[in-house]
Amino acid sequence: MSEAASSERFLREGEVALLIDGKGRRFMVLLDPSRRFEYHMGILPHRDIIGQPEGTLLRSSGGAGLRLLRPRLADFILKMKRGAQVVYPKDIGPILMWADIAPGMTVVEGGTGSGALAMALARAVGEAGRVVSVEIRPDHAGHARKMIRRWFGDIPPQLELRQGKVEDAIAEVGPERVVLDVPEPWHAAQAAADAQPAGGVFCSYLPTVPQLQTLVEALRGTGGFCETEIFETLHREWNVAGPSVRPSHRMVGHTGFVLVSRVKRDPR
Repeated sequence: MSEAASSERFLREGEVALLIDGKGRRFMVLLDPSRRFEYHMGILPHRDIIGQPEGTLLRSSGGAGLRLLRPRLADFILKMKRGAQVVYPKDIGPILMWADIAPGMTVVEGGTGSGALAMALARAVGEAGRVVSVEIRPDHAGHARKMIRRWFGDIPPQLELRQGKVEDAIAEVGPERVVLDVPEPWHAAQAAADAQPAGGVFCSYLPTVPQLQTLVEALRGTGGFCETEIFETLHREWNVAGPSVRPSHRMVGHTGFVLVSRVKRDPR
């Protein structure tokens, strides 16, 4: 047996599994031996999934093929049940890079929402880091906690979930990084300018132009930020089938603006 084959991990009860049919449709199931997956091409009992390795082609009762994989975090985010609107994977990647989220860092997130960005931040900082994710709405906070547990198995030790105002957490924690997905991030601008260390990164995800304009004015008003950058990310897939190589007819266009700024300390 090759080293790669010997390292295969089998799907277990309580894990999330991804099933992909012949047309690329994706189905996500939480494995429970007492349940079964049902769709238009037949039935597949969960007990026939549990114990199988990733990459296996399973067959429904109707004879249709279903490819078994563990979901990537991007797959999980796109298919998970939502309370609040999520930050899409196409934006999470640039946020992690441009906000410079690295292992061991301390991050305060504003707007836990459905938990998508919190999961990515917790994984990026690792067990040596710390993410304090703040949500003001109890219903969103409860839903996020459920989704995060489903992905990780439990709340990871580096992730702390709070309810309240994000500016209070920023002032208390003094994080190296602030990442916001809230309707009015300008309320946290002064707290970030005061509490973050020099060179710290302030990042905000905003869907509309008026929100973006208000935040930029607030950051300038504090006198504590420099090197502000604003961008959006567009995602288009390509189809490759023999000599036919072309872009997909549909693409994921504007979902939000990403604003990134740095904390400065000018001599008085």
